[in-house]
Amino acid sequence: MSIETLNGSTDGGGNRPAVRFGGRTALGNRPAFGQNCRMAIFFIFILGVANFALHRAVIESGHPMLAQVPWFATERGRKIALAMEFLVLLAAMLLVANGWPNLAWGYLFYSMLNGISGWLILKGRV
Repeated sequence: MSIETLNGSTDGGGNRPAVRFGGRTALGNRPAFGQNCRMAIFFIFILGVANFALHRAVIESGHPMLAQVPWFATERGRKIALAMEFLVLLAAMLLVANGWPNLAWGYLFYSMLNGISGWLILKGRV
């Protein structure tokens, strides 16, 4: 463990020293995330918009399966379900922005499962 300043030089240029751990500093200053993280955040955002649209379509479909879940049958329950969808989207975007870019693959898998289940419900196959 070495003490370096935030610009990479040793403690002599008037910059405050920070302890580096694998490219990150103990003070929480992270290097600017690159093109990959920006692309992953954009990708997750687009998938989140699609998830919201699908979720809304399933809610408005009036499928009999929705009436079997008592809390989901009410207007309040539907709003809570959309809020939970938003929280999943927000958590995924925040985690990617804070150094977990591979989480985009997990969110893609989640979106694929949502898409398949939404398609099954909307087409009346279940």
